Amino acid sequence: MAITLIGTSHISRESIQQIRKTVEAVSPDIIAVELDRRRLLAVLEQRSRKVNLADIRHIGLKGYLFALIGGYVQEKLGKMVGVKPGAEMKEAVQLAKERKIQLALIDQPIEVTLRRFSQALTWKEKFRMVGDVFRGIFQPKKQLHDFGLDQFDLRKVPAEKVIQQMMTQLKLRYPNIYHVLVEERNIYMVKKLQELQQKYPEKTIVAVVGAGHKREMEELLRKIDVVK
Repeated sequence: MAITLIGTSHISRESIQQIRKTVEAVSPDIIAVELDRRRLLAVLEQRSRKVNLADIRHIGLKGYLFALIGGYVQEKLGKMVGVKPGAEMKEAVQLAKERKIQLALIDQPIEVTLRRFSQALTWKEKFRMVGDVFRGIFQPKKQLHDFGLDQFDLRKVPAEKVIQQMMTQLKLRYPNIYHVLVEERNIYMVKKLQELQQKYPEKTIVAVVGAGHKREMEELLRKIDVVK
């Protein structure tokens, strides 16, 4: 069984085109997407993933604030480039429907991720985050350079070198955030892909995930193949 991973940017037209070309070239039996049921509904209804005060009970205050701020930022960036956040995931879902290809949701439920975020975020990382915000205000060029964002074009999927610089900085400065938002979800999604492999050993899969997940997921998948 073959698995093709596509690393995307959630507000990039280039990602939409890349998904179309890959599906055309591979003709997969299954399209797997970095979505859970709640986020799938939000993407199909073309609305942002709204959280409300009642969600605090399930996801914690820090998870609630993170979702609120993250959603706001994505909406603003999406408007800047004229692409609705999650448009590439919607494209993958629509292609699956049009071509009668099996669709698989492989991401961890968003409620679980936000709850884990609330539990894992330390005071040290919160203070560091505040410091980074102030540095971004008074030393914007240096801050952008440190995270590799001075080379970032919102309209395109970042180059591999830029992605790795961003991931390295995130891991160094915010190890708990990185663990919850990246590492834990990488493991979860790879396990979902492994389950698909075991259930449908003869079928080919195209998996659409955020660019920051792609490299580590490929490494995890290779380790599984070695163990086999």
